[in-house]
Amino acid sequence: MPETSAQSNKFICYNGPLENGDKHGHTKIKLGVSGAAETGHCGLDALDKAKALGREIILQGGILVTGATTGFPLWSSMGAKEANGVVIGLSPASNAKEHIETYRLPLDYSDLIIYTGFGFPGRDLLFTRSCDALFIGCGRIGTIHEFTIAFEDGKPIGVLEGPWTMAEQIKDMIAKGNRPADRVIYDSDPKRLVERIIKMVEEDYAKVKENTPYI
Repeated sequence: MPETSAQSNKFICYNGPLENGDKHGHTKIKLGVSGAAETGHCGLDALDKAKALGREIILQGGILVTGATTGFPLWSSMGAKEANGVVIGLSPASNAKEHIETYRLPLDYSDLIIYTGFGFPGRDLLFTRSCDALFIGCGRIGTIHEFTIAFEDGKPIGVLEGPWTMAEQIKDMIAKGNRPADRVIYDSDPKRLVERIIKMVEEDYAKVKENTPYI
């Protein structure tokens, strides 16, 4: 008997088939990548590191979320798509025309772009709140803004170390901020960093599910 359209429609905007009857595909881990849109200060291997980070997010079962921008997040999206993953972008613009013409941002390497219409500050808030955890790469002021939102929300944050100064800047802020930072971890290896962050997210989810079994 030939497959019906319902039987053949096994993929519903996720990385793999939902053949096991699991109706909770929405629980796939959403991992954000924050980084500089302009990367002249990031060093020669920033492209490779960013792509490796995006690839590992997908290979370890996650969905990549970005600010739908250029530079380090775009490179991570390239790596994610090389691994046949799903990439969601949150734009500061109100629509595709504004996204391209006003903000001069790309449409490439995203499966879905959500147009927030809130400019960069509002986009940053919605972006970080949409993620279960956040990765920080080579960055600038905007990356620090996204870091501080995720930090205040208590999300797991993985800081990717490389030939840039972002990790040192974050360590300095934390040292002078008089706040504990046990949810912030550092690693120079993208694969290992993703593994560690996913473990933290899974531990968080297990605690929530204990009290909310219908999730």
